[in-house]
Amino acid sequence: MTELSCRNFAVLGVAGYIAPRHLRAIRDTGQRLVAAADPRDSVGMLDQFGYDVRFFTEIERFDRHLEKLRRGPAAGKVHMVSICSPNYLHDAHCRLALRAGADALCEKPLVINPWNLDALAELEQETGRRVYTVLQLRLHPALQELRRRLVHEPTERQHEVEMTYVTARGAWYHVSWKGQDEKSGGVVTNIGIHLFDLLLWLFGPAGTVVVHHADPQRVAGFLELQRARVRFYLSVCPDDVPRLNTDQHRSSYRSICVDGQTIEFTEGFTELHTRVYEETLAGRGFGIAEARPSVALTHRIRTARPAPPDDQAHPFLLSRRLTGAGS
Repeated sequence: MTELSCRNFAVLGVAGYIAPRHLRAIRDTGQRLVAAADPRDSVGMLDQFGYDVRFFTEIERFDRHLEKLRRGPAAGKVHMVSICSPNYLHDAHCRLALRAGADALCEKPLVINPWNLDALAELEQETGRRVYTVLQLRLHPALQELRRRLVHEPTERQHEVEMTYVTARGAWYHVSWKGQDEKSGGVVTNIGIHLFDLLLWLFGPAGTVVVHHADPQRVAGFLELQRARVRFYLSVCPDDVPRLNTDQHRSSYRSICVDGQTIEFTEGFTELHTRVYEETLAGRGFGIAEARPSVALTHRIRTARPAPPDDQAHPFLLSRRLTGAGS
């Protein structure tokens, strides 16, 4: 490979849940992993990706190492930092990457609150580097085919949509940073950000936002988009996984039903990170502009006052007899 086609990567949050997908994507796209950092040191899987990966448990020493590489020979500098750290640290770690002379490829959500995007955009201008994020559902073949069909329809057509996403999590989830709204953005952001991005990508910008139920495990409500009326249900409660999936020993259920036609995308969901890397390395990555609408929408949902369920409520919510008082 040429120097331009093989780039040096560093990974922040390398001991986390999502990091292995990034590590595999770096390897499978022919890139080189040179450094990694995480406060936890249970990172023996790094040996699968090379024995010369520098590892740090202190962010300050990691930052110092990137700066040393930046000032050293061109062949050794870090070109991109993959950010897999907790959500509330994403914007800080993006700033670290840009100031070290690298682009950032950050897990979703890029930020929790929409105003944090403005500071990142300013830093992009100052440094000449870019911030990218992972919006992998835009690359799912079944969903790309759905979008191709939708773009050829009359723009005034309103679709009836049900979006359901259940991914079971145990008690650990609520004890960890993921269960703390100020650190994760809650279920609607931590679990739902890429789904709301998908809905906006398919059906246009949001108007009315109604929340029918919100608690630490579930969020349900109604959205009026430019070309769709959407009932949504998000859950990390194991009891919400449909029986068919539990019988097949699956812990998640993901579907979008458009005008009565269900498109389930449970299969193929976890293999899309490599496609995100391929697109980003080819200059077609998803940046701040692409991330902004879903960050703004999830903020609106999080801050909305729940209303009693009505005929616009998601069927899962009605069948479970939950009420708007769950927040």
